[in-house]
Amino acid sequence: MALSLDLTQDDTRAALAAQAITRADEKPSLIGMDRADMAAALIEAGIPQKQARMRASQLWQWIYWYGHTDFAAMTNIAKDLRAKLADNFTLERPELVEELISTDGTRKWLFRFPARGAGAPVEVETVYIPESDRGTLCISSQVGCTLTCTFCHTGTQKLVRNLTAEEILMQLMVARDRLGDFPDKPPVKAAAKNEEEAFIPDGDRKVSNIVMMGMGEPLYNFEHVKKALLIASDNEGLSLSKRRITLSTSGVVPGIERTGDEIGCGLAISLHATNDELRDVLVPINKKYPIAKLLDACRNYPGASNSKRITFEYVMLDGVNDSLADAKELVRLLKGIPAKINLIPFNPWPGSQYECSSWEKIEAFAEFVNANGYASPVRTPRGRDIFAACGQLKSESERMRKKDRETAEFAARAEALVQPAAE
Repeated sequence: MALSLDLTQDDTRAALAAQAITRADEKPSLIGMDRADMAAALIEAGIPQKQARMRASQLWQWIYWYGHTDFAAMTNIAKDLRAKLADNFTLERPELVEELISTDGTRKWLFRFPARGAGAPVEVETVYIPESDRGTLCISSQVGCTLTCTFCHTGTQKLVRNLTAEEILMQLMVARDRLGDFPDKPPVKAAAKNEEEAFIPDGDRKVSNIVMMGMGEPLYNFEHVKKALLIASDNEGLSLSKRRITLSTSGVVPGIERTGDEIGCGLAISLHATNDELRDVLVPINKKYPIAKLLDACRNYPGASNSKRITFEYVMLDGVNDSLADAKELVRLLKGIPAKINLIPFNPWPGSQYECSSWEKIEAFAEFVNANGYASPVRTPRGRDIFAACGQLKSESERMRKKDRETAEFAARAEALVQPAAE
């Protein structure tokens, strides 16, 4: 069941409980549980209440620090208890359907998560972008998207459902598995043909940064995203600095203050236009939360400062939003907001109505914004050849469902043709 939260409601937890998505199998995963959830689950499984908190702390370290997927390897837990844990819980990773590696080293993984409730298995894409000094993982929060931004390929896929905290975290955990980013675990041999392109950054952390910029609108799945990011930033587990976690929103205004107060991560805004008339077309949620309301929420974002600036994402569309007048208006709009502006060359996809601005226009735009006091780096397109670049993510689920329908229809027609002869 798809769950799209209206963040103007106070009782979002009640909404989640009412529409809870459960695993199709009966064995729940401990991944995605916070400490309180884990202790409660252990008590439910018959572990004495006096032990539950201590056992939850042990499991927390094995699961999130060491990345173990086998209870039998958890050597400071008694053998009979390990067997009981294995009987009641799972740490199983999702199915890795496909791994693609770009000529620039970017990796894209297609994950298939099991069915939940009455639903079917779902697929999402996750992208890893290695650089010499960092590795950034772009994580999805939903299967599909409701926002239909006209320049975004993901927006052409209808929303199937929200991802759970477990499924959000699994993207990070599998990335760390494959990159050898857990202690004493070597990298997994890449499945792609051009494996030699799959370089890994120097340094202790292969995944040093995460961005909630994959499929979906994170603030329409706030509770699960919040839970996942708080676990990811827990210093006794996955231990990512909140300064290296960024949540990107298309402008769900009621969720912006909550993000700062309850998660405390960096904020990115998909702006892309400097007036409501154009943004209504490019980012239709603007009709509900226009630019003025969005920027007011940014000015009041908890923790925003010159050392923790809000990132404004601005895709460069030829003849649409790339004029010098647009650059001047952008500078005027952002006055008083500690901000930087990421200029994103448009990444084409089949059927798109837009083209990327010329490099001359992009450079002129960047120079003007820089001269007026805002850092405006031009994002180098990464992974275009494997459709892993910004705005290009779209799972194969819809295509596969269409193919299945066509196959079934063809089989039915063939059976109808053969049936009279058989009689």
